[in-house]
Amino acid sequence: MEPGYIIVFAIILIVAVIVSWFLSLTYRKNVVEKKNSDAEDRAREIIDEAVKNAEAKKKEILLEAKEESIKTKNDLDKEIKDRRNEIQRMEKRVLSREENLDRKTEAIEKKESALVSREQSLEKQKAKVEELESKKLQELERISGLTSEQAKEYLLKTVEDEVKHETAVLVKELETRAKEEAGKKAKEYVVTAIQKCAVDHVAETTISLVQLPNDEMKGRIIGREGRNIRTLETMTGVDLIIDDTPEAVVLSSFDPVRREVARIALEKLILDGRIHPARIEEMVEKAQKEVEQMMREEGENAALEVGVQGLHPELIRLLGKMKFRTSYGQNALKHSMEVAQLCGLLAAEVGVDVRMAKRAGLLHDIGKSVDHEMEGSHIQIGVDLCRKYKESSLIINAVEAHHGDVEPESLIACIVQAADAISAARPGARRETLETYTTRLKQLEDIANGFKGVDKTFAIQAGREIRIMVVPEQISDSDMVLLARDISKQIEDELKYPGQIKVNVIRESRVTDYAK
Repeated sequence: MEPGYIIVFAIILIVAVIVSWFLSLTYRKNVVEKKNSDAEDRAREIIDEAVKNAEAKKKEILLEAKEESIKTKNDLDKEIKDRRNEIQRMEKRVLSREENLDRKTEAIEKKESALVSREQSLEKQKAKVEELESKKLQELERISGLTSEQAKEYLLKTVEDEVKHETAVLVKELETRAKEEAGKKAKEYVVTAIQKCAVDHVAETTISLVQLPNDEMKGRIIGREGRNIRTLETMTGVDLIIDDTPEAVVLSSFDPVRREVARIALEKLILDGRIHPARIEEMVEKAQKEVEQMMREEGENAALEVGVQGLHPELIRLLGKMKFRTSYGQNALKHSMEVAQLCGLLAAEVGVDVRMAKRAGLLHDIGKSVDHEMEGSHIQIGVDLCRKYKESSLIINAVEAHHGDVEPESLIACIVQAADAISAARPGARRETLETYTTRLKQLEDIANGFKGVDKTFAIQAGREIRIMVVPEQISDSDMVLLARDISKQIEDELKYPGQIKVNVIRESRVTDYAK
């Protein structure tokens, strides 16, 4: 193709491209303008519709506000009306009270005037009575021919003669009664003599001392890294105190049975010479069996010594266990044996079964052998043990009543009470000096006397009971219960004492008059 045609063709092609591009621009412009026009129309329609909705919403809100305003106004009117009615009712009540007060004031004034007039009338009547009494006395003196002094002398002489006669009759009656009670008095003298008896008591402590052959043994007892001493303490429940005390080890425990087991086991280990954990366990088991056998033997010896037979084997074991129990330094087993012997002496004097009295005396504190292992007082525990091992109802009542918790049902129960008081509560029986004993009794009385309404206080039965007399005008029957509880609580808080103390509050009303 020739170059001229190529150029013409190129120019025509360029012109065609330019024309098509121009036409495309024109078409796009028309499309855009049409879209803008449609958008503007749509916007106007939306705006018109929004204006219409706003107008409708505005009218609706105005209507709601108007209705709310009307409702609030009605509520306020109703509340104001209610308050006005309430104020009117209060005004009526106040007026009514004022009227009642006026009426009461008038009535009181009338009563006062009536009382004044009545008092004046009584004064006049009193004067008339005194005048009549004077005239009556003068008339009596005239009729009898005696003055008042002579009449008094005559009356006194007559009363004196009557008193002499009544005194003679009373003396004769007392002499007769004294003869009838001579036997009882003699038995009381025997009891007084028994109270003066002295029995040795074993004083126990909370520690035991084990002698060592040499100080080198302390190291062997401790063992490598303390394993021997730890094993011994774990097996026995006893603390081993190894200090500077030469050739001695201290065993400390509040349980005397455990302490005895530890002492026997340690002494066996020292004699054997082989001290290691396995040997310690073996020796502790042997010591426990030995202590158990010792308790049975001690129980059998105690029963044999006081002459009590037929006891259950478990009761005998528990009696032997009491060897390791103390109360204020008094050994429990020795105390029970002493009570049993005293019960036998008293029973023989008053004429009751001696063997049964000794049995009751020996078992009266049996609960103390296990009271640290079981809940409840030693009395209740002892009663349960006696029931369990088929003791008679007489023995059970004696055990239950020996501290006065229940009423004694037999003379033997009363004998056990007396023997227990003689053995346990007399000065010195429980490592208590006479001075501290009397001081404790005085403190008991001072505590009770410190309460309002208490007239007199007496500590009796060697401090086991406190008897309180109250003023009946100040203490009612209901107040007595609270007073007894408050006094018991203060005694528990301020004093230390063995056993228990019975607080007995007595309210007695007396009226005295004279027949003339």
